[in-house]
Amino acid sequence: MSVFESDRDQPARVAAELSATPGWRRLTELDPDLDDETAATIIAEAAKIADAVVAPLNPVADREGCRLENGRVRTPAGYRGAYKAIAEAGFLGVEIAPEVGGQGLPVTLQAACGPFFEGACPAFMMLAGASRAAAHLMMSVADETIRDAWVPRLLSGEWGATICISEPDAGSDVGRIRTRAEQADGIWRVTGQKIWISFGDHDVTDRIGHCLLARTGDEPGTRGLSLFLVPSIRDDGTANAVTVSRIEEKLGLHGSPTCALGFDGAEAVLLGREGRGLPALFAMIEQMRLLTGCEGLGIAARAADVAFAYAVDRRQGGDPEEAPLPIVRHADVRRQLLALDAQTEILRAAILELAVSMDLARREEGAAAEDNAAFVAWLLPMVKTFGAETGFDVASGAIQVLGGAGYTREWPVEQALRDSRVLAIYEGTSGIQALDFLTRRLWREKGRGLADFLDRAKAAIEAARPLDADLAGTAERVVSRFERLSSVMMEREDVPRDGEAGASGYMRAGWCAISAVMAVRLLIAGTETPSQSALKAVARFRLHTLEGEMGLAEAQASMTAELMEAI
Repeated sequence: MSVFESDRDQPARVAAELSATPGWRRLTELDPDLDDETAATIIAEAAKIADAVVAPLNPVADREGCRLENGRVRTPAGYRGAYKAIAEAGFLGVEIAPEVGGQGLPVTLQAACGPFFEGACPAFMMLAGASRAAAHLMMSVADETIRDAWVPRLLSGEWGATICISEPDAGSDVGRIRTRAEQADGIWRVTGQKIWISFGDHDVTDRIGHCLLARTGDEPGTRGLSLFLVPSIRDDGTANAVTVSRIEEKLGLHGSPTCALGFDGAEAVLLGREGRGLPALFAMIEQMRLLTGCEGLGIAARAADVAFAYAVDRRQGGDPEEAPLPIVRHADVRRQLLALDAQTEILRAAILELAVSMDLARREEGAAAEDNAAFVAWLLPMVKTFGAETGFDVASGAIQVLGGAGYTREWPVEQALRDSRVLAIYEGTSGIQALDFLTRRLWREKGRGLADFLDRAKAAIEAARPLDADLAGTAERVVSRFERLSSVMMEREDVPRDGEAGASGYMRAGWCAISAVMAVRLLIAGTETPSQSALKAVARFRLHTLEGEMGLAEAQASMTAELMEAI
């Protein structure tokens, strides 16, 4: 049975890829309650709930959008009930500690399950993502009183949360934030304006906690910033001084209210230490960047499923004296479909690798924990960036497979294209991720995460060599080229402007290397079942073009400041 004829059992694919992730084996050793069967059951349940509860919201969200009435945001029909349902099923707190209402499972299972929900209705799930990240933040830096009051209610769906960073004159450049917080009579009060706040106001939960950066000192840049929790409703039940001035009109995510908020002496609670707001916020940002990869994966997987189903049903071409053929029989359509699946499954494998490493960084000790933490920091900017690209590119490719039908609103892939475009912008643009990948992960950390990756790559390639020596050799050459390029880019630390000019190309080369290693992992996962055989097919397809893509990335990495200045 070919990849085109097999059923597209996404939960089975996830379970197969998870089983082939080496770190998962180590996690199951550390936690006797974890095993493949338990993971597969949880993954299947997530897919079932996402399809039944969340997916029906997607066309409604896009069609109805959100509206501002009498100073409050009204969301599309069905949001409140669906949010309560996924909370009751435990999927708002999969990886949060049980003592505050979570499931206490690894981040890995959240990363395995999350894309089903994210792909089902990306706009709706923006609320869940921010609230879960806020729960992580409060577990990390909030005092016990705030933690115990807020985290259980965030996970139960009773309350929600936002991330309030951007301002009209301070987007990614957070050091220019002007919103101020001042303390009087023991109470902090926040005054300023925040923009681009997802679910900044809504009617889904009874209370909203704004996790907000504000200036508390006179030091310039980020040093004077502190982190606050600003509740929409005070503890006494009265409204706090937070107002919604507008909802943005956007290309996509119509069902997610992106708000401009005003704070006029709003009461706030300091989270963590004064003046240490940005470092504290990174407990939340790490989760949000992983989430972006999961969003892209979820959108890509659903778009690819639509394209495959359409290609099997749609009939065009062939002998004019006979019945037309399903378009899946045409070689170019097959090429397109394989490309969609290859991008999607490579991303899924990378996300699982990242999530497992995040878990091991917390559960291992000593050098093992440190190595995993370094690898997480190294891989995270790529998962964020190429998760975003994959979501958009696969949605675009699905439109192409559907032809004119895909360009109409009769089919969901045009919405997927619009909804996914923002992923490359928020939580740090692709250019910012590339600079982080070069200047922090390679230069500042002296390639520690890279070294750990190279060790993993060698092990994966050697494990795959008995299965397919030629493809293992291809992966080995791609990784070797990236290792050599890394040495060249390390030398550019003395001429940082040249390094910055080539940063995006260098990160793209890194993704080629990751893709090669994840492809051989899929070869290992691909054995007997239809889903596993499909993984093997897409792995072979992906490796077929990687050396050429590496050449393009190397050329982009060789860009110089002189060439950029000429523009």
